Amino acid sequence: MIAGKLLGVDPLELKFPFELGKQISCFLQLSNKTEDCIAFKVKTTNPKKYTVRPNMGIVLPRSTCDVIVTMQAQREAPRDMKCEDKFLIQGFLTSASASLKGIAPEMFTKEPGKKVDEVKLRVVYVAPPRPPSLVPKESEEGLLPRASKSENRNLTTILNASKENLKPQERSEEATVLISKLTEEKNFAIQQNNKIRQELELVRREASKQHGGFSFMFVLVVALLGILLGYLVKA
Repeated sequence: MIAGKLLGVDPLELKFPFELGKQISCFLQLSNKTEDCIAFKVKTTNPKKYTVRPNMGIVLPRSTCDVIVTMQAQREAPRDMKCEDKFLIQGFLTSASASLKGIAPEMFTKEPGKKVDEVKLRVVYVAPPRPPSLVPKESEEGLLPRASKSENRNLTTILNASKENLKPQERSEEATVLISKLTEEKNFAIQQNNKIRQELELVRREASKQHGGFSFMFVLVVALLGILLGYLVKA
């Protein structure tokens, strides 16, 4: 917390998890630890880029006020993710009978004999959190069966379609649950696929030992296993 002479401001920096084409908000808390009312105003060097709610108000004695700063959706990423924008929080003592309608912007101008408290804040862009990876760790690769190209394409298609239908604010939580569920179903299908292939190979070997011929029962078993195998691969 930055402690001005009148107002306490938290946090020190306005951190925005920068994403192109997305509105992003962060929060400020103003605290009044005095026994008087404090009028405040929030200014920025780039007013077209940010919306501040409320941008002006009164903090009662021994209380706090939350301020929401929203950055408008940006079309281009800044070089090196650096931002030169700054904010200024101004405050001055006012009477307990003062109301917001009686607070005018010119009242925050510094004049002789008038005490205006100021706290400066800077803007920082941070990288958004990355979604969990579907690639297994090296220690797990040897334990999991390899998926076919068609299975990988099907899983990718499902995941892409699901992401498009999700709202931006729901992607983080719902994508994690969906990815986990689809991965479990995929691994189960691959295991069943490999198991059926092994059983089919055993049946073929046993049949080949019997004078090199194929019995009617073997043909029936192969047909049933082939149908089940095809169903699992499509699933």
